[in-house]
Amino acid sequence: MSTYNTQHTQRINELDGVEPASFSRRLIAFILDVVIMAALFVVFASAIAPLLVKYGLVDSDEKIVFALNLNWYSIAWTILYFSLATYAGNGKTPGKWILGIRVVSLVHSRMSLWHSIERALWYGASLLEFGFGFFQYFTHPTNARFMIVLQKRSSPVIFKKSTESHDIC
Repeated sequence: MSTYNTQHTQRINELDGVEPASFSRRLIAFILDVVIMAALFVVFASAIAPLLVKYGLVDSDEKIVFALNLNWYSIAWTILYFSLATYAGNGKTPGKWILGIRVVSLVHSRMSLWHSIERALWYGASLLEFGFGFFQYFTHPTNARFMIVLQKRSSPVIFKKSTESHDIC
């Protein structure tokens, strides 16, 4: 008879005792990322606007504006920014890097591209739930209270960067 043997036990044990990032650090990092993302959008949109008009993706008289609730390209840019920044920084977007926190996979030692994309998509899902996914940070009754709905669904967790040499973050 065979028995079940989880492959992720070692990774979970490596993360045991690491301090989770506070909500205030996470919020400030998110705000910094939105500012950086909007600035990059202005630069990129200015360069690519003629192509978008040429291929009929936007009207020639339409202003290209970064507004998450108004157009498809702002949503696509947001998903692209958070996915690629999280992946390239191995869990550290520019905002998280400034605040000394990072996203850590519960499965792998490095954030995979898929986990990074999945995480970015769950931000949208949490917003679609009128922010309830973020509100759960304050209402979760267990000691894993730092896990909001997007983390429960996509498996990464955000930890505070430690000064200890054995820290995996």
